Formats: sequence, C-alpha cells, structure tokens
Amino acid sequence: MELVDSHAHIDVAEFDADRDAVLARARSAGVTRQIVPAIALGGFAKLRDLCRAENGLRPAYGLHPMYLAEHRDGHLEELGAWIEQEHPVAVGECGLDFHVDGLDAEVQRRYFRRQLQIAAEFDLPVVLHARRAVDEVIATLRAVGGLRGVVHSFSGSPEQARQLWKLGFCAGIGGPVTYERARRLREIVASMPLEYLLLETDSPDQPLHGHQGARNEPSLLTEVCACVAARLALRGVSSASASSRETYRRSSASALSPPLAPILPSAFDARFANSIRLLANSRCLEQKTITYRTAPRPAPGFPAPSQLLE
Repeated sequence: MELVDSHAHIDVAEFDADRDAVLARARSAGVTRQIVPAIALGGFAKLRDLCRAENGLRPAYGLHPMYLAEHRDGHLEELGAWIEQEHPVAVGECGLDFHVDGLDAEVQRRYFRRQLQIAAEFDLPVVLHARRAVDEVIATLRAVGGLRGVVHSFSGSPEQARQLWKLGFCAGIGGPVTYERARRLREIVASMPLEYLLLETDSPDQPLHGHQGARNEPSLLTEVCACVAARLALRGVSSASASSRETYRRSSASALSPPLAPILPSAFDARFANSIRLLANSRCLEQKTITYRTAPRPAPGFPAPSQLLE
C-alpha cells in the first residue's frame, strides 16, 4: 500500500536546501504521492518544474488568501491560462482567512469567488483554505454551485462538516489531530464516514505533536494516519471493507499506479480523491490488524459516499 499526502507545499523555500532528502524520506515511509498546491503566481513556474522533475508530485494552481499582498487582479486571468496549459489536478490553494490581521475581507472574497468559477469552468476540484470562515466558505460554494474538492486542515464543527460533505467536499486531516487538546476534531474523525477523509501534512507547516517547533514534512504523514486509525478503532472501524478494497483496486489502477502518464484535469475528481482516501487509510488501518467484514454505514446525517462518487 502507498500513502498520498493530499496537501504538501514541498516547493517552498524551506525545502530548497534538502528537498531531495525530504522526498527520499517520504518515499521510504511509503508516502509516494503528493498534491502540491500553489500559493501565488510568482511560484507557479517553480512548482511546475518540480512536479515535472519528480515522479509522484502533482500540482494545483491557485492564489492563497494569506498572500493577498502578492496578488494582482491580472493574476486571475493568468491563473486560467496556466490551468488551460498545464492541466493541474486541482485549483488551489484558495479560500478565505479571517484569522490573520490585515487581510482585506472584500478582496479575499473577490479572489475566492473567481477561483471557484475558474474551477467550475475547467471542471476541476478545489483545494480550500477556510480559517474562521467556514460558514462563509460554505455559503460561497453553494452560490457558485457544481463544485467538489477538499477543505484542507479542517477545523470546523460537526454540522459544518456535514454541510460540506453534502456539497461534495472532503475534510483534510493533518497535524492538529495528533494533539490531545484537539478533542472536537478527534470526535469528528471518530464519527465521520471513512470515505470522507483525506490525509495531509501541510508541510512545512502544522508540526505534529512531538515535533513542535520543527519543520513538518511528508514522511510524517504516517503518524497522522496512525492517529486517525486509533480514533477510528474506537468505533470498531479499522480496515477498508471488502467492497472498498475492490473499489480501491479498480480506481487506483488508473489514477495512481505507474506508469504515470500526465494527469488530466479529471484525474483528481471524486474517484481520484476516493483512491487517496482508500490508499491512505487502508495502509494505516491494516497495521492495526483488525478488520470489519461488511461495508461501513455512513454516520447519521451524512450522505452515502456513492452519492458523491457517481
């Protein structure tokens, strides 16, 4: 089995000195695929070149709300041109951040909505940033309509999670879940359907418990996965079901197995996301050596996974 880091900024300067070693450690740990979201237009070329050079890295292009000072209106048009030419797996990282002081909310909204429209135009999923803005992100997704993707580093409430999943969005779970104080997040992970999880590191940010103050990196996804597996084991879920394993065999064969042809825009659609979920969770949950024999039922209030994967 292989792990897929659904959110890693392996292209940023923090990895310039030892990126090859970081990637080697990730592969050694079983993390052989990474989705690498952009943060600003100025980094698109570096991100593109890195993903072309390194097997297993897949780019997403977008304008991050925390880097508002680097964005210009013309960058939205250039973003569309990049997507048309480069065929990324998603649009992002984009979204809203109402936590950081000094970020103009109205300007954020303008960039966010236009990027959602671009994603809809190209039929691409979106990689979302939503900090102290989950309700407004949900409202904007509904207003634009026809979207799918992941809310990375999900930190909302169970009700917000249900609303997002009903809209076709998964929850990105990373380093924060490894902290004992993250009770609400752990409760959400323990109660949510397995099929709605995407594992991530958000490297180099969000260090895990036991690694405070250190640079985060994709190899540590195994620790995130083990923590999630422990939460799921509390409710008796500890391996992919037989039917899920069959889905994994069918979907991963085309989306993730070598040889890896250039990824087209449809490759990170709901089926590709499902492959990531099954890859990530099957590997860690199987390490617990417990299995369940029937397909899991969705938790109350959640749509059946098949409704989002059709």
